[in-house]
Amino acid sequence: MTDLAWRTLGSPVGQLSVACSDLGLARVSFGHSPERSAGPSGPSAGPSGRLSLLADACDQLADYFAGRRRAFDLPIDWSMVSRAQQQVLSVLFDTVDYGETITYGSLARRAGLGDGGPTLPARAVGTIMGSNPWPLIVPCHRVVAGDGLGGYSGGTGIEIKRWLLIFEGALPATLDWDPARAQVSYGWTGESG
Repeated sequence: MTDLAWRTLGSPVGQLSVACSDLGLARVSFGHSPERSAGPSGPSAGPSGRLSLLADACDQLADYFAGRRRAFDLPIDWSMVSRAQQQVLSVLFDTVDYGETITYGSLARRAGLGDGGPTLPARAVGTIMGSNPWPLIVPCHRVVAGDGLGGYSGGTGIEIKRWLLIFEGALPATLDWDPARAQVSYGWTGESG
């Protein structure tokens, strides 16, 4: 088992938990980390390099939500995923920028997934997006269906995906859209735990 340093921070899309290993960013998840129960949050014990990376990751997420960052510059710990996941997620991370979207099928082709008919690779990409350990950083919210938004397993679901795409300018804002928070918000303080 890999030792992870965890930290929790508030955001417009709810509370986020971030974990780093010695190799890089290991997890980003919505809500409290699985390593501890609710309560005061802060870095867990660990080597100083891991804690430094954890602080950098939280700072970059805060900058993203403050509108000061459009790309993340963090090492990813790819040992946490299968080879197929790494193949697709690394292509997404490297080629789909802030404010852009890509369909599940187009990402499958870009990642070089084999022929399996018109829907099999797209479904495989959908499964990989649903298991993405680094939402927001590896931007699975930017992967959409050919006929709409598709699904989203982060936070409270599809409304978080819609909020993120409006925030990045990939979708036009609705009349009730509030840049300070998603529909279900846990309070954005701009401070990391």
